[in-house]
Amino acid sequence: MKEVTIKYKSNKTLEALKELGKYLNFSVSDHKIKTVAEKDASINGIPIIIGDPKIDIAELHDVFTGKDLDAQELRNSAWQRKK
Repeated sequence: MKEVTIKYKSNKTLEALKELGKYLNFSVSDHKIKTVAEKDASINGIPIIIGDPKIDIAELHDVFTGKDLDAQELRNSAWQRKK
């Protein structure tokens, strides 16, 4: 999915884009609201640190494509402690 950033001054512009998105089948999201909500997230009292969404992970796709790895197999093979 392609993404476009639009800068605007008036909240009326945002409302107009949301209404236009209903007809042209695109979504409007506010990144400021998302980041505030995600910064407060935690699991069992441990805060979750959000990664940078600007990082290009396309190169990793070639590494893992066609390997038939699942998460359990990867944990068992790569993250074993040495005794």
